[in-house]
Amino acid sequence: MIKVGIIGATGYAGVEIVRLLQQHKDAEVVWYGSRSYIDKKYADVFANMFEIVDEKCLDDNIEELADKVDVIFTATPQGLCSSLVNEEILNKVKIIDLSADFRIKDVATYEKWYKIEHKSPEFIDEAVYGLCEINREKTKKARLIANPGCYTTCSILSIYPMVKEGLIDPKSIIIDAKSGTSGAGRGAKVPNLFCEVNENIKAYGVGTHRHTPEIEEQLGYAAGEEVLINFTPHLVPMQRGILVTAYANLKKEVTYEEVKAVYDKYYKKEQFIRVLENETPPETRWVEGSNYVDVSFKIDERTGRIIMMGALDNLIKGAAGQAVQNMNIIFGLPENEGLQQVPMFP
Repeated sequence: MIKVGIIGATGYAGVEIVRLLQQHKDAEVVWYGSRSYIDKKYADVFANMFEIVDEKCLDDNIEELADKVDVIFTATPQGLCSSLVNEEILNKVKIIDLSADFRIKDVATYEKWYKIEHKSPEFIDEAVYGLCEINREKTKKARLIANPGCYTTCSILSIYPMVKEGLIDPKSIIIDAKSGTSGAGRGAKVPNLFCEVNENIKAYGVGTHRHTPEIEEQLGYAAGEEVLINFTPHLVPMQRGILVTAYANLKKEVTYEEVKAVYDKYYKKEQFIRVLENETPPETRWVEGSNYVDVSFKIDERTGRIIMMGALDNLIKGAAGQAVQNMNIIFGLPENEGLQQVPMFP
C-alpha cells in the first residue's frame, strides 16, 4: 500500500486528490496537510467526507512527512514547493507538485511570468513535466514531477499531434480558452464571487497569462523549434471545465482522414484521450467528473487553417487526476487505477 501525504489538502485540487484516492486500491492518504485548518477534522472542512475520512488536518512539516509516506502531493500556491524541497527530501520520497514551480525549465522565464524568486532552481532540470501521455517513460524514473496546469494540459494535448508531425506553422498558433471558476482556487477573491461571475464571461490575463510560456516550451519540444502563441483565457460561470479552441495555419492541404490518422497515431491507445469523430466539437459536460480529455479538429479550407479543440475537467485531468495518473506511473501501477470514473451527466 502506497502511503500518501498531501500538502494543501483543503484546496480544490487537494480535496479532489483525496476523493480520487478513496477509490484507489493501492494507495491511502495518511497526512492531510493544511495551514488553514490545523487540528480540525477533515470532514468538518468538507462534509462530503463525513464517515469517509476521520483524520484531522496537519501542518506542512515536509521533513516529518517525508519519513512517513512514499509520495507527497503539493497542491499549493506557486513558490511553496520550491521553498520546501531539498536533496534530503527527494532521497526519501517522491514529490508530485501541482504548482508551476518546476514546469518551466528556464528560471528567468519563471521569475518573469510569476513575479517571484525561485527557491530551488537546482532541481528544475531534474523535474519531469508530468504530461502523462507524452512524457510517460521519463515519469517512470522521476523523483520530482511538475504536474501540468489545466489550461496547458488541454491546449497541448489538443495541438500536440499537429505540431509533432509538422503540419502547422508553430508561430501561427492562437489559443482561445475558457475555464470554470474552480480553476482560480478556493481562496476568497472578489473577482470570483458569485455576483461577479454569474451571467458574465470575461477575458483575463490577456497577453500576460502565466501558462503562456509553459505551453510554448512544451510545444517547442514537439516542434523542434521555437513556438510563439497568442493565448487568451476566459472565465465562464460554471464550476468545472476547460474548453480550448486553437487556430493555426496549415503548411499543406490535408484531408479529414489524414488529420484523423495523425491524432489516432498518438492517442488511439490512450485511455484518457478520446479523439472525437466527424469533427464533433468537444463539450465540457461530457468530461465533467472524469480524467478524460476529448479532442477534435475542423479543417477550414477557405482560410487554410485548422481549428483544434479540446475539453477536460480542470480539477481532474487538469490537476488531481493527472497527479494520481503520474503517481500510478511512478509506482508501476495500472495507469487508470483510481481514475475510472465515468463522466457525470447531468
